[in-house]
Amino acid sequence: MATKIRLKRMGSKKAPFYRVIVCDSRYPRDGRFLETLGYYNPLTDPAEIKIDKEKAEKWLSEGAQATDTAKNLLKKAGIR
Repeated sequence: MATKIRLKRMGSKKAPFYRVIVCDSRYPRDGRFLETLGYYNPLTDPAEIKIDKEKAEKWLSEGAQATDTAKNLLKKAGIR
């Protein structure tokens, strides 16, 4: 199974809120997922990023590939 760490869009129209999730790469963006790692709220100033470091490290060590945006968020949160 090719797993990805990516963002799932939540919130209402014009008020996005994202969850950082792990899912199979074949699943749709807002579809089924394996685990929630944290969240990202771009509307606060500064943007709020909360990611569980232990879970993220576990999935990355098991071969999960982060998307470009998720990779930037992991870097800002101090993970890899």
